[in-house]
Amino acid sequence: KVTENAKNSLASLKRENPRLEPTLAIIQAHNDQLIQEANKNFAKEIGLHVIHVCLPEGSTRDEIVSEILRLNEDPNVQGLALDLPESLYSSKVLNAVKPEKDVDGLSSVNLGRLVHGDVYDCLVPPTVCAVMELLEDIGGKKVLLVGVRGAEGAALQSMLRREGAAVLSCHWKAPQLQSELRHADAVVFGSTKPDDVPANWTKPGATIIHCAHGLLSEKHSYGQQNNPAAEKTVGSLAVAMRMQNMVKNMERWIQSQQYRKWDLHCLKLQPLSPVPSDIEISRAQSPKAVDVLAKEIGLLTDEIEIYGQTKAKVRLSLLERLKDQPDGKYVLVAGITPTPLGEGKSTVTVGLVQALTAHLNINSFACLRQPSQGPTFGVKGGAAGGGYAQVIPMEEFNLHLTGDIHAITAANNLLAAAIDARILHENTQSDKSLYNRLVPVVNGMRGFSAIQLARLRRLGINKTDPETLTEEEVSKFVRLDIDPSTITWQRVVDTNDRFLRKITVGQANTEKGFVRQAQFDIAVASEIMAILALTTSLQDMKERLGKMVVANDQKGEPVTAEDLGVTGALAVLMKDAIKPTLMQTLEGTPVFVHAGPFANIAHGNSSVLADKIALKLVGEKGFVVTEAGFGADIGMEKFFNIKCRASGLVPSVVVLVATVRALKMHGGGPNVTAGAPLKKEYTEENLQLVADGCCNLQKQIQITQLFGVPVVVALNVFKTDSPAEVDLVCKIAKESGAFDAVPCNHWSAGGRGAVKLAQAVEKAANQKNSFKYLYSLELPIVEKIRIIAQKVYGAQDIELSPVAQSQVDRYTRQGFGNLPICMAKTHLSLSHQPERKGVPTGFILPISDVRASIGAGFIYPLVGTMSTMPGLPTRPCFYDIDLDPVTEQVKGLF
Repeated sequence: KVTENAKNSLASLKRENPRLEPTLAIIQAHNDQLIQEANKNFAKEIGLHVIHVCLPEGSTRDEIVSEILRLNEDPNVQGLALDLPESLYSSKVLNAVKPEKDVDGLSSVNLGRLVHGDVYDCLVPPTVCAVMELLEDIGGKKVLLVGVRGAEGAALQSMLRREGAAVLSCHWKAPQLQSELRHADAVVFGSTKPDDVPANWTKPGATIIHCAHGLLSEKHSYGQQNNPAAEKTVGSLAVAMRMQNMVKNMERWIQSQQYRKWDLHCLKLQPLSPVPSDIEISRAQSPKAVDVLAKEIGLLTDEIEIYGQTKAKVRLSLLERLKDQPDGKYVLVAGITPTPLGEGKSTVTVGLVQALTAHLNINSFACLRQPSQGPTFGVKGGAAGGGYAQVIPMEEFNLHLTGDIHAITAANNLLAAAIDARILHENTQSDKSLYNRLVPVVNGMRGFSAIQLARLRRLGINKTDPETLTEEEVSKFVRLDIDPSTITWQRVVDTNDRFLRKITVGQANTEKGFVRQAQFDIAVASEIMAILALTTSLQDMKERLGKMVVANDQKGEPVTAEDLGVTGALAVLMKDAIKPTLMQTLEGTPVFVHAGPFANIAHGNSSVLADKIALKLVGEKGFVVTEAGFGADIGMEKFFNIKCRASGLVPSVVVLVATVRALKMHGGGPNVTAGAPLKKEYTEENLQLVADGCCNLQKQIQITQLFGVPVVVALNVFKTDSPAEVDLVCKIAKESGAFDAVPCNHWSAGGRGAVKLAQAVEKAANQKNSFKYLYSLELPIVEKIRIIAQKVYGAQDIELSPVAQSQVDRYTRQGFGNLPICMAKTHLSLSHQPERKGVPTGFILPISDVRASIGAGFIYPLVGTMSTMPGLPTRPCFYDIDLDPVTEQVKGLF
């Protein structure tokens, strides 16, 4: 009956979950083949897969615990049971089993639930189940447990008392044993009876149950044949109960894989006036432990990898678990053309999610870019938001985080080293020598690696035996013939270092005269960073890494990372970086920090994977808020045309951030310079300047409308803004087509200061959405550039330099003409000239060069020169950064 019920239950589960493959691992440390066969037979009958881990007799507890810990972390094992000698069933061993895999129900967590009456949240140990099945109608009867100890004894006593039995327990040597046996209605023996305990001590007619380990025979003689006691053995019934427990465990496991409703406990804010520094605010708040936050938002324990107390990587397996969960609403925060000081998009992003979740009780997630450490020590400072709308701890956010940028640096520079090394070796060796080194004889055998076989196939050489290649085929295989003048792959470092903008490599004598000019870029400018931001899976990332074009050969054909044989190694270096990092806001709401590509030569958006995971976690009515770098003309346009194409996601709302300060600048106000005090025009009311500057806001609203997405204007309010200026901006924004325009005070008040913005965003998200891309990928490269220049920037036309036209022709010939466009242009103006504010018109946009990030999947035209390595100013931020050697607290970050 037990087996049949378990079989039917499992069959039902498999019908609902066709890919379900329930696996029970049993650790055995004895040579009893009977138990092993019983487990296998019952499992086979029910439809379970069983793995027997047979440890040698005499294995220590530590060896058993080590094996348990290994199986705990095996995602293919859903249940774990133990068949051990009695002496090895210690608390240390039993509690090593993860409670969610504890099929035998003997861990302290499981027993605690059982004893407290949580029978629906625990598993009853199989032996105990069997005993309870064999005992009939025990209410009011006296049950004696002899030699039943430990976890099973505690569980059995609890279950018997729940059924109304009077339970006594003693050991074989107890002086009162004979008396207790005489009066017991039922006796349960937990171990083999000693010879000196006669059978006639037992009360006539009493039920006797044997549950000693290793007793699988259904017949067991307690003593004399004339004793009328009814004897039973749990035997194979206990094994069947174990399998039934495994099926119950699978039901729970499936339930645990479903979407979980959030149980988020937000942190209280007590804003001060005047507002303290960002790091003082961050340090004054005590963040939740990241594992607590993860549990609150429905992440499973095996889906996070904890880094310290406040950061955790989230595994991509979540996407498979929640693949049927509907996505939440998708919100992009963009901005008007900014001043050099920035207008607070990150602050608005954080303030908005704090308002949604902490004040309106709506699930929300912020997805932010990881900042480069270069600007943190240079002039810009950190990028965790600011005031009472920031990610905490801000020093963790702005410094190493979880090492993603270091992984990118390592991968990028490995590829750079491979390029130069390959050129050197090809220049100094014959075909035969190269072949012998690339395909060496190992242990008398010679074989191609997987990546070399792939290269042979691309070359049209369908051979797998290295000894069968002709001389011509060997030459084709070993020679990439890289043209050094065409190398586009640069080394990177995550530090602002202007003296690395042009360098010479290969000056040592060991490099045999191979000297060339090169340069360093800042790490976030690496194409690998752009790939990390756009990839959708590990497999996709590996393919993109392989497609990266690093140079051309002497025939003008592209040379890729795959040709260099380095793809697998790059993927290994990036295997942890692909997982988004979970952090929290000042009010305890969740944040993903992942990827931080440049917003000029790359697309300036956080990762597709972080967005996808967040959209599943927030639920259908939740919101994911992400940010695009620079103004809407750059970051937003790339978000729609590049990121949304890669992800397949459709945005619900655009939040367009504006400030009175920036609008005054666009209206003709004096120059705004980082580090210099603002002129009086920016600190005193001037309605005319504001009205004149709103042309830029109107243009950015129009750009948003090109993509068919509702736009809400968020006016980031500063203390120097007058109420009349604020009202004027909101009025003009609404008249210009914005769904709504809302003043925000989150910097000084936290989420409470962005509640009206959150309400406006929620309403806008329910509006009709007619999202569309700006251009078709099938158009020629030049036509796609022209559409962006004219429709987004307002240019009259474009003009390509001969170099740019030559590159366009080359990329088209090489088959890259159907990629999207990623314009590399100044962010300080809609035009190519930073000094032209407002809405410039009638200009011709000059395209000086056109380059390609084939792995990332876009062509990037250069509008003028574009620096990819910032420099340090006269007085960098590092003058103010220090470490307290006693408390280890960081000082001076902002």
